[in-house]
Amino acid sequence: MIHKALKLIRQYHNLTISELAQEFDFPSAYLKEIESGKKPVESQLLELYSAKFDIPVSSLVMFSQDIHKEGKLAKKFRHLMAGKILLIADWAMNKNDKKIKA
Repeated sequence: MIHKALKLIRQYHNLTISELAQEFDFPSAYLKEIESGKKPVESQLLELYSAKFDIPVSSLVMFSQDIHKEGKLAKKFRHLMAGKILLIADWAMNKNDKKIKA
């Protein structure tokens, strides 16, 4: 789920994968694999996103799959809320794209 959040954050700020990869000094292929969920997200990358987009790391961590020592109910609630937040953000991005194209 975190890979979707990172992709939406990048898209919201109108950056291409290449632009962000260059800024972070990472290969574009690496960020593509992160955004597609093929590679795990490391804390270093979360810190870069946090600094670049002024988002607390704790807010980004909300979208991660596992949090150590988290109870079952808390985990279910967090996953449900994170999923809903991503759906709303994705909807807003698509709605904005349609306005721009019109």
